[in-house]
Amino acid sequence: MDRLKIERVGGVAGFGGPHLKSRGELALSDLSPADQKTVESLFADPKKVPASHPGQADAFSYRITRGSQTIEVPEHAVPSTIKSSVKDVLE
Repeated sequence: MDRLKIERVGGVAGFGGPHLKSRGELALSDLSPADQKTVESLFADPKKVPASHPGQADAFSYRITRGSQTIEVPEHAVPSTIKSSVKDVLE
């Protein structure tokens, strides 16, 4: 359960269409202790994360998988190290 698989979803009209995927992967141990704590709290109770800020109807969200557990959280709740691990790939 040390690896995180990340997918950025949403955005303006599903940004990029069905052929552009935004994905990344990293080891939980690669994160700073503060970011590890943030990830732990996200997985402990993802519903505690406030929704996107008002006026951000087309904001991205991140689907993060650790082992068999997957959560989806708004972009503002995701540590920058995780966001920067995501790359756009044409499929």
